[in-house]
Amino acid sequence: MNVAALDGVKALTFDVFGTVVDWRSCIAREGAAFGRAQGIDLDWTAFADAWRGQYQPSMEQVRSGARPWARLDDLQRESLVGLLARHGVTGLPAEAIEQLNTAWHRLDPWPEVVAGLTRLKRRYILGTMSNGNIALMVNMAKHGGLPWDVILGAEIAQAYKPQPECYLRGAEALGLKPGECALVAAHNGDLHAAAKVGFKTVFVPRVTEHGPGQTKDLAVEPGIDLAVRDFQHLADLLEC
Repeated sequence: MNVAALDGVKALTFDVFGTVVDWRSCIAREGAAFGRAQGIDLDWTAFADAWRGQYQPSMEQVRSGARPWARLDDLQRESLVGLLARHGVTGLPAEAIEQLNTAWHRLDPWPEVVAGLTRLKRRYILGTMSNGNIALMVNMAKHGGLPWDVILGAEIAQAYKPQPECYLRGAEALGLKPGECALVAAHNGDLHAAAKVGFKTVFVPRVTEHGPGQTKDLAVEPGIDLAVRDFQHLADLLEC
């Protein structure tokens, strides 16, 4: 793996959940605050894991054509209501459900992210390449100070990763060829899917994304162009 593989890249696109932001700690924290306000006593870290566990199955309903296009916010809300019901929590007012559902809009970035992105922005177009909808991504950016140039991903493509349309329509929106774009992600599967359509690929490990017992995506897999320690390391290698 060599940084020269990124020669000719004009845009760096980023997976967001897990790669840019620490969803697990933040959802557990927001859940605990919600529980105190509503008088609900749950293991909110386990709840965060279970809620995230519904992420791929809910999107697969859209990817497979079993249901029409739906924004991630709407899929997450459906998962949330079902998960609360399984814990015996029903009858909450709609505004309370909405407050907890939009916790995904208030996720904090990993410690080095903002500084690293700020450096990378000097030379590259920076964009999301996320399954999150536009409002979610914009609100998260405002919350965490994420200096994106553009919000790309599922909603503009009307397709969820790893469907090729998600990556390709992002490149098209920028007026770039796939090979002029790179995906930065903590998930090997996402990177392999992007590589299949011509994107350059950068792996950054987030070995506690799923907590201390994480067993997946601890290291880069063959076929990825570059592996870095974190966003600051990427900025160093790209001389930003």
